[in-house]
Amino acid sequence: MCAIRIRLGILGADDSLPVIQAVAEEYKEFVCLPVVYWDESEILDLIRPLASEADMWLFSGQVPYSIVKQSGEVEVPLFYVPHTGASLYRTLLQAYYTEQIPIGQLSFDTYERDEVERLLEEAGIKEPVPYIKHYEGGISAQELAGYHYDLWRQGKTKAAVTCLRTAHLEMEKIGMPVYRVLPARSAVEAVVQTIIRTGEMLRVQEAQIAVQMIEVDSMVTASPETFSTDEIYKMEMKTTEKLLRYAKNVQGSLKSAGPGRYVIFTTRGALKEMTAGYQTIPPAEEMAHLYEEIAACGIGIGRTAYEAEIQAGKAFLHAKQYGRGAWMVALDDGTIAGPLGKGERIRYSFGGEELRELAGRTGLSAATLGKLKAVLRKHGNNEIEAHELAAYMQILPRSARRILKELEAAGLAEAIGETNPYPRGRPRKVYRLFL
Repeated sequence: MCAIRIRLGILGADDSLPVIQAVAEEYKEFVCLPVVYWDESEILDLIRPLASEADMWLFSGQVPYSIVKQSGEVEVPLFYVPHTGASLYRTLLQAYYTEQIPIGQLSFDTYERDEVERLLEEAGIKEPVPYIKHYEGGISAQELAGYHYDLWRQGKTKAAVTCLRTAHLEMEKIGMPVYRVLPARSAVEAVVQTIIRTGEMLRVQEAQIAVQMIEVDSMVTASPETFSTDEIYKMEMKTTEKLLRYAKNVQGSLKSAGPGRYVIFTTRGALKEMTAGYQTIPPAEEMAHLYEEIAACGIGIGRTAYEAEIQAGKAFLHAKQYGRGAWMVALDDGTIAGPLGKGERIRYSFGGEELRELAGRTGLSAATLGKLKAVLRKHGNNEIEAHELAAYMQILPRSARRILKELEAAGLAEAIGETNPYPRGRPRKVYRLFL
């Protein structure tokens, strides 16, 4: 009997996706959602429609994995198949068997030099690898193809060995000899086993206690014509009844925490499902139409009920900073996410030694600096102007300008130019941040 059922999104190039999918489909634990891509620029657009359908994602390599990871848009576990061991041995055998090309006349990418040399030594081949381009995270197909092409054109190599399908296609297009490293079955099976263990761990986590801290304002629905202490009491009772119905919908229990403040104890899984993985606020029918009355809401996830309650308090305070009706969640990995249901939703750290060190150099808090780093990740680069920053952080432009000035004074930002969005508008300074 199958213990878990994981909806596994699999994204890969046209030649690697069938290899990975064939292995994954042998396991009853998976319902596979295959997605093929032809260009790195389309990866995020391809996975966004499946964001709520996949429990985890498996990528065919380091580049697509890094693109999605760095975007911060996908909050479920992400994995990729490394092109090591058998994958590389097979490619080198092919190069030598078909064209008798020695190692020294091949150019490589993705791998670290000592990694390739160690693999060769294990096969009894003690030969240096002179041409290799290692990179961290993502890289463009054009940059990789250009590296291999320059060496080949200069006569230093006879062929290239690449792990990136789009670079492989670029080199084939210009007529350059190139060998593609495809995922080996053993590497795919190793990652698949890790995914299954992760699924089992997450299933246990879903049963953990989560806490929701809510502040309500019953007065927003008051009619000035019938305003009295009796009416106030009736409104508060009506709001409490709505909260009780909502607590039942999330399979939790409601506790009062003072005037207008309530705490709901429930399970991590129930809240995660109700908020679509902490991305949206619950639908109206589940919320018992409480939207008008809720002033702020914080969700806390922790290893114990006490820790979850502390986390909920942190999330609640961050929600208060974002303004009326904001929902935030504090996760057990030390990050804050939100506001839920907003297009500008970001995920940022509110602790860590690095942030505390940066906070000591500026007049900004570690939480604000954590938000800034998250904004830059979502923005896609480290250049931004005050109005853009204000929109992401949901603050006033003058507050954003103050933050940028603080960073500039501390040497963590510099003004690099101006932009004028309107013909008669006031020029806006563009800053480059060094966080």
